[in-house]
Amino acid sequence: MSKKATSPFSKQELLPQEETLEIQKQKGKLIIGIPKETHYQEKRVCLTPDAVAALTMHGHNFIIETGAGDGSNFSDSEYSEAGAKISYDVKEAFECNIILKVEPPSLDEIKLINPQSTLFSALQLKTQTKKYFEAIASKRITAVAFDYIRDDQGVYSIVKSLSEIAGTASILIASEIMSNDNEGNGLLLGNISGVPPTEVVILGAGTVGEFAARSAIGLGANVKVFDNSITKLRCLQRNLGRSIYTSTIQPKTLQKALMRCDVAIGALRGKSRSPVIVSEEMVQQMKNGSVIVDVSIDRGGCFDTSEVTTHKKPTFMKHGVIHYCVPNIPSRYSRTASVSISNIFTPYLLSIAEEGGFENAARLDKSLQKGMYFYHGILTNRTVADWFNLPFRDINLLFL
Repeated sequence: MSKKATSPFSKQELLPQEETLEIQKQKGKLIIGIPKETHYQEKRVCLTPDAVAALTMHGHNFIIETGAGDGSNFSDSEYSEAGAKISYDVKEAFECNIILKVEPPSLDEIKLINPQSTLFSALQLKTQTKKYFEAIASKRITAVAFDYIRDDQGVYSIVKSLSEIAGTASILIASEIMSNDNEGNGLLLGNISGVPPTEVVILGAGTVGEFAARSAIGLGANVKVFDNSITKLRCLQRNLGRSIYTSTIQPKTLQKALMRCDVAIGALRGKSRSPVIVSEEMVQQMKNGSVIVDVSIDRGGCFDTSEVTTHKKPTFMKHGVIHYCVPNIPSRYSRTASVSISNIFTPYLLSIAEEGGFENAARLDKSLQKGMYFYHGILTNRTVADWFNLPFRDINLLFL
């Protein structure tokens, strides 16, 4: 007599079961405010109408102060058609839970921000005061400096993008200044058959130096690049795809190059300020009517004779040499700069919404953590803490 087979499953388990579906992550709906820039001669805007349209299609809301895009030739109607609400009250833009600015907000503007908001802007550490950070802390704001955001490859994305603009623009600006209309020598920056090409000296082989060299070579000028980093000089030659004159910074060699050049571009950066490597005596020996464009003036400049100028009065003459020392060159090309900034901001905003809010996105995205200098009013950037003698907490401990 055979034994009855026993089933490993109960009668209940053998009945049809309900299907268990994956629970999707709750996406966040962002309310983003873009106030009009009030900083002197700042014309850029963080997002273009196309970027706003792309984000509103994902269900996000925008409150944009009227005239915010005027400096970059983006009208209120373009933003309105993209789905944004145009506000005539600056308070409304600052009361959003996420605020986008190019320049850091002033102390008066910080007063308009609601507690526990998230702020994206430049930091510009060298121009800040202790009061600025105390005001941010008192509102328990989470603040991200876009000039501190680094991607997976360690590249400062927005800084690099704006440096590309500044490098290219420095050559275009020099070519304008060299014309007769701008008290220059009447030289065309380029290479015309039968006419000796113009000589361009570039100090610094970083992003600014590379794009200045690229533009000058494209116009047909003879280019000489000086930098104390052999690695940067090698990278420059590799990126340009051709061999050009490169040298470490040796006073005699540099002086000879400056005496012969028509244009000198200052693109050296330092940890705290730019190193001054061109003395007043070296400038005195340059050609009359030659041009200096000191792109590094925002960090003090690398020419001893450099003094800060503005977009309205960009040049001055010293020892017969025309100096251009405007610290915010990308703002001169505000539409290009705005598109460039917008291209980098848009994926971050989509990621923040996809992850269900800024905090979830910041936990997963190391680049946002690197850009963050305040987390709910707690200072998380060691550089700022050391600079202003403020208490500091590691962001990784706050996320535990």
